[in-house]
Amino acid sequence: MVATVPFAETRTLLKNISWQTFKTMLFEMGGERNSRLAYDNKIVEIMTPLMPHENSNRLIESYILVLCEEFGLEVKSTGSVTLTRDDLEKGGEPDSSYYIQNESLVRNKQNIDLAQDPPPDLVIEVEYSKSKIDKLSLYASMNIPEFWRYNGTVLRIYILLDNQYSEVELSPTFVPVPVKDMTQFLEESRKIGQLAAKRAFRAWVKQQISDSEHNNI
Repeated sequence: MVATVPFAETRTLLKNISWQTFKTMLFEMGGERNSRLAYDNKIVEIMTPLMPHENSNRLIESYILVLCEEFGLEVKSTGSVTLTRDDLEKGGEPDSSYYIQNESLVRNKQNIDLAQDPPPDLVIEVEYSKSKIDKLSLYASMNIPEFWRYNGTVLRIYILLDNQYSEVELSPTFVPVPVKDMTQFLEESRKIGQLAAKRAFRAWVKQQISDSEHNNI
């Protein structure tokens, strides 16, 4: 079964796939590909991003790096790193992932093994079309503290509380900046260019931080 959203992404579902078969698929497909795989409850979803999907993903990443710079936070970008849990038979490849709070623990790591390494502190999924796999459940099972989901219009922020995600207004990593409002800069990039929008985003972040500091005096 294939669900297609024109010009955004394609999703292919494979059912009744064993965990070992999924692991074999990951090995045989290798890392030099643009598709992303997810596995849960014997279902494999293969998502192939098209240009709008990838453009949104790259823009969001550039804004996350701006946020880290302005907050003085070190970061390790791990992209669509393959995250698997053999004990749970679950796996996923987010559009983007980041180590921020735990960056120092994985700074020199070439591979991530969730059996011994902490999970990313933040993962991003761009979903112009709805995934057939419950990503909230999937990433919660991997104990990922923060999950952002962008559907082409709205950015939603979830944090892990009591082993499940709750939607929140502010990212705990970037308080007090209302990062959900970065969508206006994603839209603006289509009008003025992505570098101009990035500069505008940085100026906006600086102003949000300055206003908060002034209000706390």
